[in-house]
Amino acid sequence: MLVPDRSLVSVNTRFPVDAYPMVPDLSRSPAVVLVVEDDMILRMRAVDMVEDAGYTPVEALDTDEAVAILESRSDIALICTDIQLPGSMDGLSLAHTVHKRWPAIKIILVSGQLNPSSIDLPPCSRFFGKPLQAWQVIAQMRSMIGHA
Repeated sequence: MLVPDRSLVSVNTRFPVDAYPMVPDLSRSPAVVLVVEDDMILRMRAVDMVEDAGYTPVEALDTDEAVAILESRSDIALICTDIQLPGSMDGLSLAHTVHKRWPAIKIILVSGQLNPSSIDLPPCSRFFGKPLQAWQVIAQMRSMIGHA
């Protein structure tokens, strides 16, 4: 068994600050992203993207559940919603509702069948066609709400 030579380090030895890895600032929680998608597999993939970007995902299966979540939470920074969804409105109407009621929340819309024109989208929102390229969506999230 090797015993360390304690004579090499004294009580007064000072180590440079860079000798220790940066400790993450735990006082800041990661941004929260609401994922609205009715297809379980696609929702799981979107949640993975949110987590890979360093954010905290919250899931909704339809537009009504999404509105209920938004009404009950004040920490949602971004919503990523499919356009074709069950509920009392579609994802595009949800995006417009979010823009009007919660203007600080950033919006990403996705669809595999529809391709809305930019005039149909709420201001400052972004659209991605499916299949999604994870790196593009993650880059857009970070651009909209910052790095986690």
